[in-house]
Amino acid sequence: MKEVQLLDKRFRISIPSEKIQAAIAKVAERINNDLKNKDVIFMSILNGSFMFASDLFKQIQFDSQITFLKLASYDGTSSSGKVKRLIGINEDIKDKTVVVLEDIVDTGNTMESILKQLKGYEPAEIKIATLLLKPEIFKARFPVDYIGLEIPNEFIVGYGLDYNGYGRNLEDIYTVAD
Repeated sequence: MKEVQLLDKRFRISIPSEKIQAAIAKVAERINNDLKNKDVIFMSILNGSFMFASDLFKQIQFDSQITFLKLASYDGTSSSGKVKRLIGINEDIKDKTVVVLEDIVDTGNTMESILKQLKGYEPAEIKIATLLLKPEIFKARFPVDYIGLEIPNEFIVGYGLDYNGYGRNLEDIYTVAD
């Protein structure tokens, strides 16, 4: 089984790139069917979703826009579970279908904050597309419209997800081996 070393931890492969790409193709097919006649803007939440957004957007078969948003947290480098604000909303999203692209949805707290802020811009509707969902800890009340894969509640890296800034470039997804 393939393993990688990142800083002080070893990780073993848990989702190979072929399975990731198949999941993205499935999400793209559903989005193409559901949203083809709408004015759509995709909003990729940085940093983690950049690879998912890139691979998904290549498979979108209708005219649409994409933009990238970054979250500003209250506690700097530590995760507080609170989001201060979205950085990078420069496009007019009023009356558009917004598809938020996220790498992973776990509890749903971050996404709730994103949705609350986006609703203030008066989009026609907001859809959520995530590569990964952790259903056993997801407690939010909003629907996740497009899900690539459901995974257990384990720490993962690769394919945009990181361990202290490292591992985002890996084409597969890994879990802690130690």
